[in-house]
Amino acid sequence: MATKTPMAPATRSTPKRLWLEAAAAPAGTSPLTLTGTAEITAIAAGAGGADAEKALPRFKMLAYTGGAMRVAGWRHPVVLDLAGLSVPSQNRPIRFAHDPAAGVGHTDAIRVEGGQLVATGVISRDTATAREVVASSRNGFPWQASVGASVEEFEFIRESQKAIVNGLEFSGPINVVRKSILGEISFVDLGADGRTSASIAAHQGAGGSGGGGGPIGGDVDPAPGAGAAALRAEALAETSRIAAVRKICAGKHLDIEAQAIRDGWDATRTELEVLRASRPKAPAIHALDSSITNEVLEAACFQSAKLEGLDKVCSEQALEVASKRFQSGLGLQELLIEAAIANGYTGRKFRDSRRVLEAAFGRGIEAGMSVIDVGGILSNVANKFLLEGFFSVERVWRSICAVRNVSDFKTVTSYRLVGKDQYEQVAPGGELKHGNLGEETYTNKADTYGLMLSIDRRDIINDDLGAITTVPRKLGRGSGLKINDVFWTAFMNNAAFFAVGNKNFISGAATNLGIDALTQVEQTFMDLVDTDGKPTGVMPSILLVPTALSAIGTQLYKSVEMRDTTANVKFPVANPHQGKFRIEVSRYLANALYTGFSAKAWYLLADPSDLPVVEMAFLNGQEAPTIETSDADFSQLGVRMRGYHDFGVNLQDPRGGVKSKGEV
Repeated sequence: MATKTPMAPATRSTPKRLWLEAAAAPAGTSPLTLTGTAEITAIAAGAGGADAEKALPRFKMLAYTGGAMRVAGWRHPVVLDLAGLSVPSQNRPIRFAHDPAAGVGHTDAIRVEGGQLVATGVISRDTATAREVVASSRNGFPWQASVGASVEEFEFIRESQKAIVNGLEFSGPINVVRKSILGEISFVDLGADGRTSASIAAHQGAGGSGGGGGPIGGDVDPAPGAGAAALRAEALAETSRIAAVRKICAGKHLDIEAQAIRDGWDATRTELEVLRASRPKAPAIHALDSSITNEVLEAACFQSAKLEGLDKVCSEQALEVASKRFQSGLGLQELLIEAAIANGYTGRKFRDSRRVLEAAFGRGIEAGMSVIDVGGILSNVANKFLLEGFFSVERVWRSICAVRNVSDFKTVTSYRLVGKDQYEQVAPGGELKHGNLGEETYTNKADTYGLMLSIDRRDIINDDLGAITTVPRKLGRGSGLKINDVFWTAFMNNAAFFAVGNKNFISGAATNLGIDALTQVEQTFMDLVDTDGKPTGVMPSILLVPTALSAIGTQLYKSVEMRDTTANVKFPVANPHQGKFRIEVSRYLANALYTGFSAKAWYLLADPSDLPVVEMAFLNGQEAPTIETSDADFSQLGVRMRGYHDFGVNLQDPRGGVKSKGEV
C-alpha cells in the first residue's frame, strides 16, 4: 500500500486507563496497571451498644508510596507524579481488583502526605465481595491497595537522564505519569509496591475497646489449656477448607487451587476467583493517544534528523508536542511502534516486526479505521531529504532552458517564437488582418525515470532513523543526476544545431574566449535574423562555459579592466563586456562521456524566456521528483521507497544562441 507525497514529544494526552498494579493485566482488558500493597488492620469502630452494632467497618490505605513499579504493558518502570494527580471528589469508589461489579465501599478523604497517597473511608457496600474483604482481614489476610487513574500526560525519561518525582530521584529509562485523574481504588491480593499499606476498622460489638489498632483476630491470646483439642480443631478446619477449595476448583483451575491453599483462602474467596476466571473475555479496548498525530510524528522525525527551517515545514503546536514527547529524538522503531499502536497494535515492543509493519501501514485494518498514516509520514519526511539530495547536484540546466508543463506523455508541438508575426497596419474601418502561426515548429515529450531503494529489517532493528534520511537523499540525488545526464546528452549533441548553415557557429584560433572573441560572438548573435530576413530583436544574456573557462568568463563579467601583461600590450584596457552576460559554468561540457564535449567551446545564449535553445518538459509542471513509501512485499522484511520523475528535453530554436568552438 503506497502513500504518495503532495512527513518526536514528552507528553501524551489520552483517556487511557492507568492502574497501579504489578500483575499482568488480564487478557482482553485495556487498562494499564501499577499496584501497591495494602495490609488490612482491625480497629474498633467505637463504644459498645446499639450504635456499635450498626457501625460500618472503616479502612485506611497508604495507596501509593511514590516509588517506581513494573506495570503490565509498559516496557520500563512507571512512576505516578502525585503533584499532577487530580482528585475529582473525596468520595471515590472502593472495589475489589478494579471490578465495577465487585464493590466494596467508598472513600471520605484522599490526600497526599510526604510524597505518598493516603485514603480513608468505609466498607459501605452490602456485597459478597465486601463481606469477603472484611472476613479475610479478620483472618489476618494482608490485603494490598491498587489505584486506578486516567493518564492525561506522561514523559519517558531516557537512559542516562534523571528526574525528581514525589521528592525522590529516578534514573532512566523510566516512565513518569505527569498528569492523571484518580478514578477508584481497589483491594487486591498482590501488588508491586511492598511499602504501601491499608487498614480496616471492623465493628467489634458492645464489649470492644474504644480505638484499638491491632490486626483482626490478632488481639486475643489463646485461652489457657486449649491444648491438643484446639490443635485438632484447627487441623480439622484446615482440612475442611482445603477440601472445599478443591471441590470448587474441580481440577479445572489448578493455579487458583494452589494459590488458595497456599494463601489460606476460604471457600467464598476461592469461588469468587473461579467465577472471575470463568468469565468470557471481552474484546480489548485500545485507548488512542489523541496527541500523537501524523504532523507530530513528522515534526519529531525532522527534529531527530536536524532538518533546518523546521518552522517552515511544521506548525508551532506540532513542534512543541514533538519536542516534549520525544525529548531525546525519535528512532525508526519508535516511529513504527507509535503508528502501529495508534492503528490498533496491542504490543509495546518490536519483537514481531512483521505485525508491527502491517499495523503501522494500516494493512488489514478496516477502511477509515487507520489513525496514523505511516506511509504518508515517511513519504513527507523523505520528501524533504529527497529535495536536499535533488538540489545538491549541478542545476545549470535550469538557468539556460525554458520549462514546459505537459499533461501526458504524448509528443507536444509548439511554434517558433520568431517569424511572420509582425503586426499589420489597420485599414480604415478598423478591420484586423488574419495572421498565421508560421510553419516552423519544435517538439518535446516527457518520459518517466525512477528508482526503488529499501530500508531493510536490519535498519529497523538497529533503530536507524538515518535510514529514512539517507535513502531519500540518495533518491533525490539520483533524480538530479539523471536530469543532468538526459539534458546535457541532448544539449551537447548539437553539431547540426549550432552550425555554419544556421549562422550560429564560429571557429578558428581567434575564437578562444576573451574580449575579442566575445565581441565577435556577440556580433554574430546580434546579426541573426528571422525567416523574413529581419533582426530577431532578441538580446544575448547568458555566457555558458566549461570549468576550464570559468575564471576568464568570470573576469569578463565582473572586471572593469582587462590588462594584457605580455609585450604585445593592447589599449584601451577597459572591459566592454563587464556586467553584460551572466556567467554559467557546467562541468558536463568537457566530460568525455558526452558526445560533443570540449574544454574550449563556449556559448552565448538568449534568456530562455525570450528565445530558448533548449526546453525541459515536466509532467503536470512537477519539476521535483516524487517519492512514495510502502511496506515491503511478503518476500521481504522492511520498508520500500521509490522515487520517480517525469520529464523530457529537446533542442528548440537555433537563433537563441551562438557557439564558439574556441580552437582551430
